[in-house]
Amino acid sequence: MDIALTLVAPSDQNGSLKEAETLVLQKLGSRDAKPTILSEGIAIDYIAEFSSLEEAKHQLIETLNGISGLDWCLQPALNRKKKLLLADMDSTMITVECIDELADFMGLKEKVAAITEAAMRGELNFEAALIERVALLEGLTEAQLAECYAGRINLMDGAKALVRTMRKNGAYTALVSGGFTYFTGKVAEAIGFHMNRANILEMDNGKLTGTVAMPICGANTKLETLKALAAEHKLGKHEIMAVGDGANDIPMIEAAGLGVAYHAKPKTQAAATCSVKYGDLRTLLYYQGYTDAEITE
Repeated sequence: MDIALTLVAPSDQNGSLKEAETLVLQKLGSRDAKPTILSEGIAIDYIAEFSSLEEAKHQLIETLNGISGLDWCLQPALNRKKKLLLADMDSTMITVECIDELADFMGLKEKVAAITEAAMRGELNFEAALIERVALLEGLTEAQLAECYAGRINLMDGAKALVRTMRKNGAYTALVSGGFTYFTGKVAEAIGFHMNRANILEMDNGKLTGTVAMPICGANTKLETLKALAAEHKLGKHEIMAVGDGANDIPMIEAAGLGVAYHAKPKTQAAATCSVKYGDLRTLLYYQGYTDAEITE
């Protein structure tokens, strides 16, 4: 079967891409690998024939993991351009964790951030940890939520390019977050997602009550959203991409044909088809075989 190997070195000051090309070609030997430059000096594709994906991994993973500064993906070459994208928001489509930034308005960022980190690593129950953190936000005003969005929420590099390029090529895009609809609605609109789903912060007279509406949007909701959208659009697993960084993203990442761990926690990396450790979200387009000329910024 034809296997696609994508190499991406976003900051190639140390020659990571050239080193990878040299070592990969040595490993591929007589397999007649066909290279395609996706982004000059940044990303390159090889298509080579293997008996299975497992054989390709056995031949290449140790070499690839030994190259510093390199992101890479091994996958079947067929059906690489996905028709459905599900993406986490916090620390994936945006650069921060919204709940940590909100806690800073209460003087509690350090405490809340520690809970967030443990929950994202899968060391705490996500739902219980969310309820505990939201309780600490009681009394925060809607004006402070607006201030937080305006001053602290920045889109991840490549977010617009990823979503807009996939949409241009017929994909449906969904932002699914364990965060809050106050932010996902704005972020989804700014990036260009078709839909968004997240938790609802309950308010009374313009202030947070310290509670979140039930049921909580967590790992299971993300997975069920993937399944529902796949059924609605009549898509198979091989046509779906999911990306996230935390433990609550693992079920949807495992259910996708291309599950990507983005600057992710160790458990999430272990569950994913591939990881992005160094690059931005354009890397997900390179993994699908898009060239710079095909990317919509």
